[in-house]
Amino acid sequence: MSDLSAGSIESVIDGGPEVRLRNWFDRPYDDAISAARTCYAPRVISPDEVTDRQRSNIGPLTYNGGHHTVFQHATFEFALSGISRQLVWCFLHAFPFYNTEQQSQRYVKLSEAQAHIPPALEGEARAVFEASVVRSWRAYAELTERLKPVTLGILSDLWRLKDRQSMAFGRSVERDAEKRAIETARYVIPIGCHTAMVYTVSGIVLHRLRRMAAVCDAPDEAKAVVGRMVEEVERLDPAFFSKIGEAPLEDDEVMEWGLAAPGFGDAEAIARFDAGLEGRVAQLVDYGHNGPAVVAEAVRNVLGRYDLDDERAIDLVLNPAHNRYRLDTLNVSTHSPIMRTLNHAHYTYRKKLSHTADSQDQRHRMTPGSRPLLTRTVPAAVDVIEPELIAEDPACHAIFQEAVQDAWDARERLLKLGAAPEHALYVLPNALAVRFEESGSLLHLIHKWTMRTCLNAQREIWQASMDEIEQLDRVHPQFAKYVGPPCAVRTGLAKPRCTEGSHFCGIPVWRDFPAVERNI
Repeated sequence: MSDLSAGSIESVIDGGPEVRLRNWFDRPYDDAISAARTCYAPRVISPDEVTDRQRSNIGPLTYNGGHHTVFQHATFEFALSGISRQLVWCFLHAFPFYNTEQQSQRYVKLSEAQAHIPPALEGEARAVFEASVVRSWRAYAELTERLKPVTLGILSDLWRLKDRQSMAFGRSVERDAEKRAIETARYVIPIGCHTAMVYTVSGIVLHRLRRMAAVCDAPDEAKAVVGRMVEEVERLDPAFFSKIGEAPLEDDEVMEWGLAAPGFGDAEAIARFDAGLEGRVAQLVDYGHNGPAVVAEAVRNVLGRYDLDDERAIDLVLNPAHNRYRLDTLNVSTHSPIMRTLNHAHYTYRKKLSHTADSQDQRHRMTPGSRPLLTRTVPAAVDVIEPELIAEDPACHAIFQEAVQDAWDARERLLKLGAAPEHALYVLPNALAVRFEESGSLLHLIHKWTMRTCLNAQREIWQASMDEIEQLDRVHPQFAKYVGPPCAVRTGLAKPRCTEGSHFCGIPVWRDFPAVERNI
């Protein structure tokens, strides 16, 4: 029997969040005070020179005056585990100023039902919650097994496996097929599923997380996790929170002006949003009409080349044959004077992704989105994104539909039993549809499109990126002709074409991009 079988999943494991400070500044508060003193000194001040009086006076004076950069020098690297994907999506990754490496559901097989169980759930409500999670995991296990031959068949045709003699290559394709099955089956896993990560923030960001933990769709879990992060830092240096800062907002202090009542979202508003997408994953809703002209003028001003016409100026900044920074995998665009001109063209897209796809999309922190409060927007009826691989297979489709309906039924039952709306959300699946607006400058969108138009990108994000550049081409073809995945950008200019190494998708995308067909 496989280590991932529906029959082997009988209960939910929740040992609670684990928070461990694994790297830190030895004296974060003194470091901040010495940085503040340096601003008014003829030399750099050492933390060893900080006095008790300065700790008491300079710290609060600096903080209360809004000069918070001094508290940004100290950084803290945490090991977090036993936390929910919902917490990560709605709080830990919902802003730009962090760094993280998170366990991937695309490549890690979830052989045990590990999920966050809100401590407030008791009796029948807890039983309903746990039973729903177990059924979701069983559906995941069954989908994984059913999808393996589907994904193997597609990859075998792609790589012409029948014509190859290498057994090692065949095993490699089989492993890839299993990964593809796992990443598709994960859509039925609940958003309360546990994850683990390395999470690094500066001192001032940790202060903000502490202050704002209640202002999200997972307030109890956020307060518990951030509270432990703060405790870890206080053991290291009590002054970092005792000398400065503002207390965490309590539930009755959270500003909720104008919010819809918690519970079920407006189905009519959802229908209007979807109609506005016109069949796309991403719809361009706003942009600077004079973007190309503004960028071209900025290029002339940066280079001192007032003889350049608009076409030539744009070519100098976007054509990798002239601008070799476009080929740099380090992404040095914000360090390049000429590439910073691309900040002046700006675009806003309206998007619809699954919760699991958006969890990856939001990692592009320089193209921020305004994600919804799910406690106010998730409708009473099932509202999900179904992967094509599942939809095209009748047996898989039936399993998926039953699993997501079961999750919605469990949520409704929990609400009737008096569970808090944010606690009932945890049973909903990764497939949950998320609708939002997302904006970015051309500088940061180009980086995102370069990474996400690669066929190794998650399917939904790839489709969203293809929709976005197709509409960019309609309004600003001067820019769009320079956009594409690394292999297309590098063609004829750098080797290897594909930067994915052994993970090459097997398709010569560079020949016809953007006219590329994706079948997995």
